[in-house]
Parts: sequence; structure tokens; C-alpha cells
Amino acid sequence: MRYSYFPVILLCLTTTIQAQTADTLSGTADEIVVTATRTERKLSNVAVPVSIISQKKILQSGSLRLNDILQEQPGIFLTNGFGTGVQLQGLNPDYTLILIDGEPLVGRTAGILDINRITVGNIKKIEIVKGPSSSLYGSEALAGVINIITNKPNNNTLNLSARYGSFNTTDINVGGSFNKKKFSYQGFANAYFTDGFSIRPSSVERAIAPIQRNTTQHNFGYKFSPKTSLSVNFRYNDEKIKNIIAVTNNGVVTTSEGNEHNKDMNATLQLAYKFSNTLKNTFRLYATKFESLQQLATSNGTPYTDYFKQQFGRIENQTDYVITKQLELNAGIGYAIETANSTRYDNSNNQKDNRIGFAFVQSEWKPTSSFTLIAGARYDNNDLYAASFSPKIALRLKASDKLVFKASIGKGFKAPDFRQLYLNFTNAAAGGYSVLGTVEAQKIITQLDQIGQITSVENDYYRLGELQPEYSTGINIGANYTINEQLDLNVNAFKNIINNLIDSRLVAYKTGGAQIFSYLNVKNAYTEGIETALTYKATKTLTLMGGYQLLLSADKDDLNNINNQKVYTRDANGYSRLMRKNEYIGLPNRSKHMANLNIQYEKNKAFINLRLNYRSKWAVNDKDGNGLYNSNDEFANGYVQVNTAAGKNLNNKMDIQVGCNNLFNYEDVNNLPNLPGRIFYTKLTYSFFQ
Repeated sequence: MRYSYFPVILLCLTTTIQAQTADTLSGTADEIVVTATRTERKLSNVAVPVSIISQKKILQSGSLRLNDILQEQPGIFLTNGFGTGVQLQGLNPDYTLILIDGEPLVGRTAGILDINRITVGNIKKIEIVKGPSSSLYGSEALAGVINIITNKPNNNTLNLSARYGSFNTTDINVGGSFNKKKFSYQGFANAYFTDGFSIRPSSVERAIAPIQRNTTQHNFGYKFSPKTSLSVNFRYNDEKIKNIIAVTNNGVVTTSEGNEHNKDMNATLQLAYKFSNTLKNTFRLYATKFESLQQLATSNGTPYTDYFKQQFGRIENQTDYVITKQLELNAGIGYAIETANSTRYDNSNNQKDNRIGFAFVQSEWKPTSSFTLIAGARYDNNDLYAASFSPKIALRLKASDKLVFKASIGKGFKAPDFRQLYLNFTNAAAGGYSVLGTVEAQKIITQLDQIGQITSVENDYYRLGELQPEYSTGINIGANYTINEQLDLNVNAFKNIINNLIDSRLVAYKTGGAQIFSYLNVKNAYTEGIETALTYKATKTLTLMGGYQLLLSADKDDLNNINNQKVYTRDANGYSRLMRKNEYIGLPNRSKHMANLNIQYEKNKAFINLRLNYRSKWAVNDKDGNGLYNSNDEFANGYVQVNTAAGKNLNNKMDIQVGCNNLFNYEDVNNLPNLPGRIFYTKLTYSFFQ
């Protein structure tokens, strides 16, 4: 098996293509996106891979939380563990930046920001930018950006919806907007409850615990003049999760309960001033806080308690200047302060601080109506690690009214997080192993050694030092083609080369054999593949939409060790032998093939859809113990999940919707604990006025 398919993929692009509509430097002739360039641009004029999930698509899918709708998108895989994370282009969830209305969310656990925290009830659209975006957004945008754009004040409206389904899952939304001369207001509230479910028959232990979530969001706007406007946005999310564990002692089964309480708050102030038709300035203040208290039950009876609070504040100013009809410049400068408190950090007050100064600039040059060149860069000066410079360049070439080519190359980075720097965690319930952040590791190990609690240190102990950011060079080359009025095809090839990948390594042994781990810049890896998306309007009422992703990945160190005949595996009889290169499958928890299909029928204010999501097998366990993943290891089976929904508008004020997720009741207890089996639901929506 070869592991450099990228040249072949690029060659394939000469025969594959997608749809595009008319374009101008800025305009409203088709859908507007803001995430790709941090300015309003028509989707048809964007030079990087961008996809949009509309509000209509979200509603007709019957989605409740952000994970529901994202799992049905081409090239996106959702991971399980420490919540639900987003994998873009084969890169882990900690490399994808999640934004709400252009501002970042905080509160990651083991690098994963749980997107179950986000309701879709007030989402206007979701913009997904794939590939390194650090030239605009800084850290964590190494794989891409997902921007959740919520409803804004419009005409006077008031809407109420309620959904009830399997496992006593209830979701209630109320939202509305109000406009009066210069003042506007948009309000939204969501209440979500579920009993949770157990994937093991007759078991009280819940794979999905009983959950209660409440979200409210308020947006205020005031227009001082045609040139000056002010907006204030506030969002609050409160989440309570019950932790239920079944314990067997001398044949007697008992249960114990624990709780997790998470609070998430965001506040934004934005002041925009338009000096002229060519010059605009936007000033932003943003503050967010995530707070989590876990008091969990464990299988050995020892309760586990953890407290975590992260706060992030930022001041930023952005200026947009249209120099000529062909040239536009966007520049910004800002300063951010981040703090984190945790019982896991080794500090007298358990608080860690970081300060970041940054500046970015981007220019868009359009010498002709068929060619656009975008170049930009961002500089981040961080107190806790070396400064980072992130450039990016993208171009768009309109070969004809039907055919458009796009290409981009950029550098992304991810800063070491507080966990990797300051963690001081010992798992007393699982053998007493410890995980130490790199800043504290040598000091703590030295202190333990002085009191006789260290038996030996590993070679990686001497490599402990200042962590450097992880860097990625991302290449995306794609084409868009309108085959005819009914058929559009979109193709994008990508390659991400990641250097300085931060990994946990064994650095010492404590007396009694307990291990101590810490973090090092040790790995170099890559992901590459091709994504396609096809839309076919068979009739005025019937539309078919499909997507496919081929993904290949590898750790370069693994490949070198295989080539140098340093890696062994076991044959069918259990005997050790050298591993062959064609047995290597790359990075774990990634499927080589993913696909989806959406069949949508709409007529007379009614719709029905059928949605299929396919994922091929993926490696889950290093069965032969050689430290990498190959065809002799343990895999989760590939599967197809089928969802369906139908809805009808009754009298221009009321809508009814019914649906079934996981129609064929697919379950995988060990590898898909968040997949509950078949789910039925009914939803009613009433618009009092709009």
C-alpha cells in the first residue's frame, strides 16, 4: 500500500469539477459567508473550501444538538470520549476551532470541546471552513473552523416549538425578535431533558446519562446613525448530567450516583462605524467563561471530584478598506487574556494565566472578473510559548461560466494548552499512574526522587523542556462545475502535514510500578485525501445530495521504523515476525471511507427525506502491542446509519414533524456507546406572528 496518494489525487482533479454562480468582489447575489475571510463575501467568490448548512436543512433534519447535524455532513467525523468532538480532514478535535457568531468557545476536556453543549434551535446557518485558518483565527484553527451563526433581530416575530421522543427526550424552544425605530432585540430560550439510555439490556448503568440543559441567548442592537451601529450579545448555557454506576460486590448489584454541572457564558459587544463606502471599522469586546464541577461515582466505590474553570477575554479592532474596485485590505489587532483554575493543576491557588497579543492582515486582489488572489498572515505573541507566524495564500480561477478552480496553501498552529503545560493528575482508581504537564514534570519528579518514590526514569525524561506549538502546512486544491441546470459537482483534494505533534510519553516509574507520563513534541504526521459533494435536482420536487471522503493518514516515524525493519507483529499462530508496509493503516480512530446521501422530496408545504451516513471500519485497539496500528489489530465494524423525517405546514402558522433516527436500529456497544438504537420523535412549531 502506498502512502503518498496526493499526486494521484491532484491528477484526478483534472477530470472532476463543481458549481458556481455569478461573482463580484462583494455582493448579495448569492449566499453570503463571513468565516472564510472575516468579511462578507459571496460563497461563489470564496477561494478556500467552505460549506454552509442552512437553517432549513437543520430544521428538516430534526436535529436537536450541534452533533446531530454535523454527523450528516461530508468529510466530518464525530469522536466519542470526553464528549463529542469534531474531526476535520482526519485531524483530531483539538485542531478544530468552534465559534459562535465569530467568537471562540472554551472549556475543552482532553482537547475536546463537547458540541452537545450547543442547541440548534436558534441557528441561522453553520459555516464550515476546512484547512488551516490560523492566518485569521490563531491557535486551534489548524484543521479548520466551524462558525455557528445564530438568529439576529429581524421583523417582529414570536415562535414556539416542542419536541418529544424516545427516552423521554423533550426539547422546547421559544424565540422572537422585536424592532422599534433604532432599537432591535432577538431573544431565544431552549430547555432540553432526557432520561438517557442504556445500551446494555436490563442494566441501570447509562451510556448516555440523564441530562438537563437550559440555554438562553439575547441580542440587542442600536443604530445611532446610518454609519454607526452597536450590538450586544449574551449567551448562557447550564448543563446538569447524572452519573449512574452499577457495582457488583459478592454477587450483589448496587448503584451509586454522581453529578456533573457545567456552566457556559459568553458576552460580546461590537461597535461598527462606516467612514465611507470604502472604509469601515469594527471594534469588539468579548468575554467567555466555562465552569465545570464533577462529583462522579466510580466502579470501585471511590468518588471522583474535579473542578475546572476557564475564562477568556479579548479586545480587538478590525479595519476593512476597499482601495480600488480590484483591491481590498483587511487588518486587525488585538489582545487576549486567558485564565484557568483546576484541581488538576499544581499551583498554590490552582490558577494559570496566559496573555496573547496578535495582529493580522489580509488582502484580496481581483485584477479580472475571472481571477481572485487572497493573501494573508497573522502574528501571535504568546506569554507561554514561542511566537507564531501563520501565512496563507489562496486563488480562484473562473475558467468558464460552469467551471471554477480553487487552490490554497496555509500554515496553521495549535498552542500547547493548560493541560499539557500544568496538569498534575494521579488516577488512584486505575493503578495510580500520573500525568504531569511539561512545566511541572521535572520539578515534581525530582521532589519524588528526593523522598525515595522514584525507581527509574526513561530517556524521554531528559527531553522534557519548553513545548513548542504544533504546526501544520495545509494544501487544498479543488474544482467546482455546473454540469447542467440539475447537476452540480464539487471536488477538493487536501493534504495536511503536521510537525511538532504533542504526544504523551512515559518518563518515569514510581515505587510500586506506577507510571508517570508527560508531554513532548515528538511526532510528525500527515493526513491526505479527497472530498466530493454532488447535488442532483431530479425534478422541481425531488433533490439528491451526496458526499464522499477518502482519507489516508500516517505517522512518519512509524513509516521510518517499518522501512528500517524495526517493527514486528504476530502471525495467525501468534509468532513474532517483521511487519510489512502494506499492513500499516495509519492513525487510529479514522475511517478510510466515509459517505452520505440525502434524498429530499418537497411539495405543497410538505417534505419527506431519507438520510444515509456510511463509515468504513476503523482501528480501535493495538492488539499486537507493537505501538502502531496495522491490519492485525482490532477494528470497529463499518456501518450505515439511516435517518428519516417528514413534515407539513398546516395553516401558515403551525408545522408538524415526525421522524426516526437510526431506522434500522444499528448498535455497537463497545465502539459506539453514544448510538442508542432506534429513536422516534414528534415536533410541533407554532408561529404567533412573523
